[in-house]
Amino acid sequence: MSAPPRKPVPQPLAASLPPRRDTIAIHYVRAALHGARRHGLDTNQLLQRVGIEPILLDQPRARVTPDQYTRLIQGLWLLTADEHLGFGRQPRVLGTFATMCQLVIHTKTLGQALERAAQFYRLFGIDWSMLLHRERHECRVEVVIPVELDPEHFITESMMMIWHGLASWLVKRRIPLSRVQFAYPEPPQVAEYEAIFFAPAMVFNAPHTELTFPADYLELPIQQDEDTLEVFLRTAPARLLVKFKNTHSLTSRIRELLKPHLGSELPAFDEVAASFCLSPQTLRRRLAAEDKSFQVIKDELRRDAAINLLAQSDLTLEDVSLQLGFSEPSTFYRAFKKWTGVTPGLYRQIQRQ
Repeated sequence: MSAPPRKPVPQPLAASLPPRRDTIAIHYVRAALHGARRHGLDTNQLLQRVGIEPILLDQPRARVTPDQYTRLIQGLWLLTADEHLGFGRQPRVLGTFATMCQLVIHTKTLGQALERAAQFYRLFGIDWSMLLHRERHECRVEVVIPVELDPEHFITESMMMIWHGLASWLVKRRIPLSRVQFAYPEPPQVAEYEAIFFAPAMVFNAPHTELTFPADYLELPIQQDEDTLEVFLRTAPARLLVKFKNTHSLTSRIRELLKPHLGSELPAFDEVAASFCLSPQTLRRRLAAEDKSFQVIKDELRRDAAINLLAQSDLTLEDVSLQLGFSEPSTFYRAFKKWTGVTPGLYRQIQRQ
């Protein structure tokens, strides 16, 4: 008796990859829990409910999907009843962000919107606020949060992402950052900042923590209204922590070039260089300037694709291995454990639990 036909592998793989940051480092999951745990709240049940097994917290290289991370942040708001996730001295009432958005949506320009938002949050005090500094050629958005309440700078960086994401949403375009400054030393997870902020200059140990962009953007008209705001608030501001990513860096452009070839043989380095009209030496040098290599880009692309496939599909581990272009499942197993610290089988079991 012949074996039943093998279930076809869905195609194409690129369509299954999310349009946002492809995966989130486990560091941000651990850091997000700090406020709730400081108040003695049990976070393990929440982690399991959003599909993040607590065992992953002990794996420094583990990563989660953007949807898992978004659900975690939304769950932490409900668990702590605090829009600042338990990090502040006093809880920020749920709905505060929505009220601020309803005030700024009726302004005419981005500059007016940010000014009104800054004034709104100053009503709660100046020790935890956003300051807008308008200069002739640039605008600086400074985030002020007491460092003793945010030792890993999680809320500080989250506020920076939220303000940048909100401003970009209001004018319907990603506002390019010209500089990002941090009033603390370079952290171990600095490699994640390229996807989070993407600015030509990132400065640590600076006097203030702030985002800088060209002042001309302050004159852009607001492109949203009450109807679009209603849709936006269903997932904001959690979605703002994962939505925007750099699509202009050479690393991102190479990732996009390689994505359609997952599941088959990836283009060689010389072919990729030629597609960008660059010599291999020039491409290698420009990647080094972004602190990347071609091999690292391929590994990270396969890692993110594997995590999303294991979390979102019913494919067998062998099918996932084939989709990623591995000739043998055993090779995929070894690579996945190297990337994340756990085997694909354990990761799949965690997701199903």
